[in-house]
Amino acid sequence: MSDLKQYEPSFQKKDFEVLEKKRAFQGYFAIDVYKTRYRRFDGSESTVITREIFERGDAAAVIPYDPERDAVVLIEQFRLGAARDTESPWLLELPAGIVDPGETPENTVIREMQEETGLSLMKVCHALDFLTSPGGSTEKIYLYAGLVDSSGAQGCHGLMSESEDIRVLSVPLQDALALVDSGRIRNSIAIAGLQYLALHKKEICDLFRG
Repeated sequence: MSDLKQYEPSFQKKDFEVLEKKRAFQGYFAIDVYKTRYRRFDGSESTVITREIFERGDAAAVIPYDPERDAVVLIEQFRLGAARDTESPWLLELPAGIVDPGETPENTVIREMQEETGLSLMKVCHALDFLTSPGGSTEKIYLYAGLVDSSGAQGCHGLMSESEDIRVLSVPLQDALALVDSGRIRNSIAIAGLQYLALHKKEICDLFRG
């Protein structure tokens, strides 16, 4: 492997400036309007740019893995944002949810796993964090791997207070990866999580055994 230091960021936070920030919309989510400028790669300063940024809040997701059965627990639910797709807006996903104020991301995935699947995580380990769409949103995803007994993955779950109607499935890992390849799984968090599990399954199983 080559020296990864060559890929470190060219600039830091001090190399951009927020000149103005205004809240344009506040509902279930929020939109802020920024005026900003930043240092260009040639050393000069950019012109002032105006951008609308979707303030969704951070979220946490879990890859519920059962090493005994080499299976993952997935959920299926309706997503309005997928309604313009040519395919069905009922998506296969990983259990996930918004991190509530004062809550840790790890506690979020433990809570969401119970609410969305009726199952409990026996162990949890951090996988990675990533930005879903930094060109227009501040949202960060905290991704975890969780040890689960998938034998009870069945039925429908979710909170009525949040209008959730969630079907729970136990899916062999190889089937889940095939569903990514076929395009049936097209939720970005699920794709990232399942590919992470495929790459790091041995390390995750070692952590679960530890």
